[in-house]
Amino acid sequence: MFIELAHFALILAFVVAIAQTVVPLVGAAKGWRGWMAFADPAATSQLILVTFAFAVLTWAFVVSDFSVALVYANSHTLKPMLYKVTGVWGNHEGSMLLWVLILALFGASAAWFGGNLPATLKARVLAVQGSISVAFIAFILFTSNPFARLAVPPLDGRDLNPLLQDPGLAFHPPFLYLGYVGLSMTFSFAVAALIEGRVDAAWGRWVRPWTLAAWMFLTVGIALGSWWAYYELGWGGFWFWDPVENASFMPWLIAAALLHSAIVVEKRETLKSWTILLAILAFGFSLLGAFIVRSGVLTSVHAFANDPERGMFILLILGLYLGGALTLFAARAGAMQSQGAFGTVSRESALVLNNILLAVSAFVVFIGTIWPLVAEMVFDRTLSVGPPFFDAAFTPFMVILAIALPLGSLLAWKRGKLGRATGPLVGLVILSVALAGLAYAVYSGRSMVGPVGVALGVWVVGGALLDLWLRAGRGPVGDRLRRITRLPRADWGKSVAHLGMGVTVFGIAAMTAWNVEDIRVVNVGDTYEVGDYAVTLTAIDDIEGPNYLSTMASLSISHKGAEPFVLMPEKRFYPVAQMPTTEAAIDNGFLRDVYAVIGDPQAGGGYAVRVYLKPFANWIWGGAILMSLGGLISLTDRRLRFAVGARKPQAVAAE
Repeated sequence: MFIELAHFALILAFVVAIAQTVVPLVGAAKGWRGWMAFADPAATSQLILVTFAFAVLTWAFVVSDFSVALVYANSHTLKPMLYKVTGVWGNHEGSMLLWVLILALFGASAAWFGGNLPATLKARVLAVQGSISVAFIAFILFTSNPFARLAVPPLDGRDLNPLLQDPGLAFHPPFLYLGYVGLSMTFSFAVAALIEGRVDAAWGRWVRPWTLAAWMFLTVGIALGSWWAYYELGWGGFWFWDPVENASFMPWLIAAALLHSAIVVEKRETLKSWTILLAILAFGFSLLGAFIVRSGVLTSVHAFANDPERGMFILLILGLYLGGALTLFAARAGAMQSQGAFGTVSRESALVLNNILLAVSAFVVFIGTIWPLVAEMVFDRTLSVGPPFFDAAFTPFMVILAIALPLGSLLAWKRGKLGRATGPLVGLVILSVALAGLAYAVYSGRSMVGPVGVALGVWVVGGALLDLWLRAGRGPVGDRLRRITRLPRADWGKSVAHLGMGVTVFGIAAMTAWNVEDIRVVNVGDTYEVGDYAVTLTAIDDIEGPNYLSTMASLSISHKGAEPFVLMPEKRFYPVAQMPTTEAAIDNGFLRDVYAVIGDPQAGGGYAVRVYLKPFANWIWGGAILMSLGGLISLTDRRLRFAVGARKPQAVAAE
């Protein structure tokens, strides 16, 4: 009964979303305040209805209601409770319902916290957001019904994909969707501004917190996915340039560019057209990611295997919203004349360079991701674009970005002086080069990636700290430290995020350059050396988990005669899903990870064992945490929370 009520609630949400789209738009065009005010209760009602539908589906998974086809296909009575709950979004239909729930949540949040927005802009923003809900609820109702019943309920389910039964991946999709769908708000603000023909400093401030929230959630989601791939897939890497990885990375890059360009709109009322375009493209790349994951046109370990008809529906949504927004952008471009001029050497120019590098790097990832599909469709050739292409084509842009970041932060607005900005950085340059030289001397004969990564990491981290120090002004150290604590949280957030980027850059370079890998066949009792570590295979045991069978190895590992520690990697088999998985064992450390994987038994006896020494591995995800924390700190700034400037917005009216 509740399943049918949930389905009906979703249909009602579809009707409410249509009303939320039409009524406020008409009201804003006619100046009817009552019709514009309708958007607020409509957005709240839509959230309540979708939340009810999602809660009922979650309950069906918790109680193992196998009369629901989705529960039968993605759950099992023996599955741990955590994975019963996360099984709700571990499939196509349930994940789309989560997508719509987050879409409704952002719309309702704009209704609740958008009291400072002009009535017409707020009505149009909520109307555009409602129209996006219309498209995706229609997609669920007509192609991906999560509430379909089975005529004869089976006794048990088919279980969730074993690769998804992991804490890291359990929380990865919700954070990723909060980022993906959060960019719909920037899209709604952009389209609403285009309809009004007005983009000003106040608009730049209003759009920043929504972009920042989406970027922050995307950062967490991408980091969780990377961390899961590192320890769950057993290959020892953190990024493979997989199409679905790229699908999340492209909107992250565009959102980062949008964050910086919105600052220019807010501070200097320039780059308006470019900022609007970025807001449209950011959500466009999110829709492209949904198409890649759900259409089946590109294969990936992360993708939902679904029929092409569903992919065509998403492609239609992508074409309708992206094409419509770009058409409106072309029609209104003349109404967004920039008011502020700036010199070649200025903070604005540095942010333009930042935007160019981020946008071009996103385009490089897009070309590498989509080219195999284009080659197959147009040239009838099967191609694979892998890490060598991305490493060679993408990395130079990130190196230039890292070099420019500290310098750009110290330049003055409008017209800066290069000598004044570079003066405080001389000591940082010397320190970065000295540490790079030290790294080269210690690891002589190795790749130059390590020393370059050390230099860039120290440069970016030092630049972030120096920026805070210089913002405190002159005077005694104690006074400057007190003034630093009183700096706006947005300044703190920016510095922490930049610091996190420097840490991640260093971690990636160190792990790539100085990784030690050992693969061999080992018998129980054998001892061998990997780098400075002595490894002994002490036992192989067969164990039984709650819903899997496991072959578990015990590896005793010691470092230079110290007390040994034990790693227990596993090779699991899930009988219901008839699928094996590899469970790596990792001894995490601040300066290194010791990573072990047990393979299959060999014909001549023994087991294949892989042991990796991964220096500074956790710095990669530590940097991502710092970047997300920087975004959160900035969001708590009072100026962004209220999202309204002290001065009244100066409108640039449409012709």
